[in-house]
Amino acid sequence: MAKQASSKPDVLDTATLARLSNLQLLAKTVVEGFILGLHKSPFRGFSVEFAEYRPYVAGDDIKHIDWKVYAKSDKHYLKLFEEETNLASHVIVDASASMAYGSGELTKFQYASRMAACLAYFMMGQRDATGLVVFDTGIREILPPRLRPTHLQHIINVLQNCEPGGETDLEVPLHAAAESIKKRGLVVLISDLLGEVDALQGALQHLKFGGHDVIVFQVLDPHEVDFPFDNLVEFTDLETGAKLRTSGRAAREEYMKEFQAHQEALRDICAGLKIDHVLFDTRMPLDMALAQYLYRRGRAG
Repeated sequence: MAKQASSKPDVLDTATLARLSNLQLLAKTVVEGFILGLHKSPFRGFSVEFAEYRPYVAGDDIKHIDWKVYAKSDKHYLKLFEEETNLASHVIVDASASMAYGSGELTKFQYASRMAACLAYFMMGQRDATGLVVFDTGIREILPPRLRPTHLQHIINVLQNCEPGGETDLEVPLHAAAESIKKRGLVVLISDLLGEVDALQGALQHLKFGGHDVIVFQVLDPHEVDFPFDNLVEFTDLETGAKLRTSGRAAREEYMKEFQAHQEALRDICAGLKIDHVLFDTRMPLDMALAQYLYRRGRAG
C-alpha cells in the first residue's frame, strides 16, 4: 500500500542540497563535467525578453540602466533580461498513481520531486535555462525553460502542490513533450517506468531524434526491487484499485522473473539509443545517489 504521510516533506531538501554543495566543492570537476561539459560555448548574451528590474549597484554596466525609470523616480534601476544559454534543460516527472507508493520515509513521487528540484537548482546555478514537465496519462503541468530569478520557485511550487494520480502512460505525454521542446538540450526523465516498454522506446526515440541528450532516472521503492513479502498479503493496484490477495512467498519467483525481464528490456532500449539509464530506490540518500551518478558520468565523459 502507498504510504500516507501526515504532511508533505519539503521538495527542495536543504540538508541534501547542503551535502551536494559540499560535494561540488570537493569534486568540482565532476559536477562541472555533468553540467558545464554539455555546453558548446562559454559565451552568454541577452535575449529580447524582459525579466525584471533591480537597483543599480557600483560596478554594474550602465548600458542596462533604464533611464525612463530614472527620469520618473530619480533612482537607477537595471533592466534584467532572460539570459540566453547554450543549454536548455528539461526535467520530466512522472506523477501517475503508481508513483504514490512508498514503504519507507518517502513515496516514489516525493523522492522524484526532490530529485527534480535538486537538478533544477544546479542546472540554473550553472546558468542553464530549465523547464519542468509533469505527466500521467497526459501532460499535467509544463513550465518552459527559463533563467529568471523567480523561476526555480515556480518549479518547486508545481512539484510541491502536485499529487500523483491517474494511470501510467509512457507514450502520449512523452511524445507531446518531445513535440513541445524546440531547442536542443538536456532532457531528464524521472519515472518508475512501470508501463509498456515498447511505448517508452518510441517516445525516447522521438526525444533523441530531436537531438537531445536524454537521461532516464528510474525511481522504485525497495519493496518493488526486492519483493520481501512472505506471508499472505493483499496487493492494491494504485492506478485501477484492483486488489489481489495471495501468498507472498508463492508469488515472489514469478514477480522477480517478470521484474528482471522488464529491467533488462529497459537497459537494452536505453543502451541502443545511447541513453543513460540509472535505477534509484528510495532508501538511497538522494545526495549520495546523485553524486555516484555524477562521478560515473564524469569518468565516462
